[in-house]
Amino acid sequence: MKKTILTTLIGGLLLLPQFGCEKFLDVDPAYTQDADNYFNTPVDYQRALTGAYDLMQGSFLSVWIGEIASDNTIAGGESVTDTKGLHEIDDMSHVAVNQELRNVFRWNYAGITRVNFIMENKNKIDFAGKENILAQASFLRAFYYFELVKFFGDVPLVVDKRLGADQVTSLDRTPKAEVYKQIEADLTYAASKLDWTAAEKGRVTKGAAIALLGKVQLYQDKFDEAAVTFQTLIDQNLYSLIPNYNQLFTVANEGHKETVFDVEYTGAEGGGYGCLICLEGNAGPGFQGIRQYKGPIYGDGNSYNLPTKNLYDAFAPTDIRRDATILDIDAFIAKQAKPQDISYAKGAGGHTGYYNNKYIKKEGEIGLPDNDLTSPVNYKVIRYADVLLMAAEANARKASPDENKAKTYLNLVRKRVNLSDVTSSGQTLVSDIWNERRLELACEGHRYFDLVRTKQAATSLTGFVTGKHELFPIPQVEIDLAGGNWKQNPNY
Repeated sequence: MKKTILTTLIGGLLLLPQFGCEKFLDVDPAYTQDADNYFNTPVDYQRALTGAYDLMQGSFLSVWIGEIASDNTIAGGESVTDTKGLHEIDDMSHVAVNQELRNVFRWNYAGITRVNFIMENKNKIDFAGKENILAQASFLRAFYYFELVKFFGDVPLVVDKRLGADQVTSLDRTPKAEVYKQIEADLTYAASKLDWTAAEKGRVTKGAAIALLGKVQLYQDKFDEAAVTFQTLIDQNLYSLIPNYNQLFTVANEGHKETVFDVEYTGAEGGGYGCLICLEGNAGPGFQGIRQYKGPIYGDGNSYNLPTKNLYDAFAPTDIRRDATILDIDAFIAKQAKPQDISYAKGAGGHTGYYNNKYIKKEGEIGLPDNDLTSPVNYKVIRYADVLLMAAEANARKASPDENKAKTYLNLVRKRVNLSDVTSSGQTLVSDIWNERRLELACEGHRYFDLVRTKQAATSLTGFVTGKHELFPIPQVEIDLAGGNWKQNPNY
């Protein structure tokens, strides 16, 4: 997604569109590039939409946090002071001053404001295809707001307009129920206008909108509605589980039938550690790679987001997903023809002996010009296995459970990896579905939020405090920039 429209960020909420700037904290004159001299051609709308997609590149950070905050991975890295915010999240000591959480806040609001810039000018001209652009933009706004609600709960809701600096200080946090209402409205509109197939790789489709709508409903415990939504998607028979689980996360096999929606990375433009959102590649694989690695198959990396023994042991030894998900580095080296020629280093930020095999730098999957930060590996936002497991849960938890359907969808996922059918019922069935989600989707960013929404976090996570850690703190700098009128989340 080529950067065409870039934005100035003041705090996390005030964003003023401009061209040619890669720094989110540079403050240029307000509305340097505005509707008076833009949105005059269909190309202008397409470019603005590309700019709105661009902020999805920051999804890798949400994926990291969704795993590091859980029992699936630890922060890792060079040291406990390198990317300090991740280590604080890892041990549940995070507070309102945390750069990683601020990045989540401001990057998602940057995406929202780029969408609102389009919506603010949606009626300026008419042209064929505009409705599809607005539908894509609506999906993106829903996606960004959903990320914010998952992390922070009540957040300021701004729709179809941008705000000036004088307006931000009078804005309050919006109850999350109202934010969810807007998310559902945006996704419903997107699903009604989008096609089942996209004209261009990486664009959202009707299927993506329906799947995300079902997920949003599931997160609100709207199980009956979610079951209907997921069934609408399943009945289309457009998606299927690919036979080989090991091929799910390879660059060569991207765009397969299990893909409902990916964040598309090209790996064709470099950047630096000072502005990870400026990259055109996925920073995750490089960060999660093996520190100072010298050997076959893999590339070196920074040893962040390392799977735990707890996760490794959660898999049955016969479950092929274990080794597809987790690289046991010492076992791998021992199996090579010349193990004595292979070496790696352990980071002082923690070492488990395991690496995220789904999103790790591999030979032949190198981005340019900076292969440390610009991997071309896509981030899978929603894949069909996730849809099936969410549908299973919705059917098992709705007012009048349909356990046969729940088990059908659960067992489809298990059959793909040659596991026996689940025959349980009641709460045991629900727990089996939750456990399957952990194994099937491990290291994909879902675990922490699944534990929170299902109220398992307090019993699963060391250091988790009920009534506090269900949400992350609103970044203090954003509260200050809003004039101090935002109430912080409880117990921070």
